Amino acid sequence: MASHRAAYRLDLGEARNSGIGAVRGAMVFDIADACEGWATRQRMTMTVTDREGQEIETVSDYATYEAKDNSSLRFSLTQSTQGAVSQRVSGEASLQPDGSGTVRFSEPAGQEETLPPGTLLPMRHTVLAVEAARAGRRILAAPLFDGTTDEGAQDTTTVVTAWTAGAPNPRFPLLDGQAAGQMRIAFFERGAAASGGASQPEYEVGLRYFDNGVADEIVMDFGDFSVTGQALELTPLPGGC
Repeated sequence: MASHRAAYRLDLGEARNSGIGAVRGAMVFDIADACEGWATRQRMTMTVTDREGQEIETVSDYATYEAKDNSSLRFSLTQSTQGAVSQRVSGEASLQPDGSGTVRFSEPAGQEETLPPGTLLPMRHTVLAVEAARAGRRILAAPLFDGTTDEGAQDTTTVVTAWTAGAPNPRFPLLDGQAAGQMRIAFFERGAAASGGASQPEYEVGLRYFDNGVADEIVMDFGDFSVTGQALELTPLPGGC
């Protein structure tokens, strides 16, 4: 997994009769190899315009530190809508070797959630998804906890397309010669399918991941509409021991 900064331009993908007329925005994602863990930060600004011209601006700042052995995650998310804070989530998750564990939130203060066996943290999930693609496997299903909500793990299903050989990439040297594949991750309410609930995902994200964990294309699907992200900048960051 390469330490890097990725800057994306955000645009409207599909509106699906939702009344959304346009989306514009930007997202910057930093990932640094911090020796025994991964330090990440994602900052996003998105303005959604409806067909009557009304605009809603959302700004989010999400940071994590994740142990490489999938044993712990410190997380913090602050989201603002129209300049006012609309969501704060922070805390720490501790996992056992089998993936079970506990999340203790500092915001909301005093809240705890139990994580089921097999739970993956976000960077570990990315690593396993890339490894699955390399090995020719097409499905990765596991509970995932990333600290973006004040709930516990979500069930996820990741579908991987065929892994393609690397090609020259003069625009982004980080991607030069790197094999790649498309992935689509669907997020479900925990246990919904088993309890006979709705099987439709709450949220989906598609990415084109390269062999070194860098993504140059993103699609965030919120159901009523989707947002596409195209990389404008991919630069290495210092990292490692």
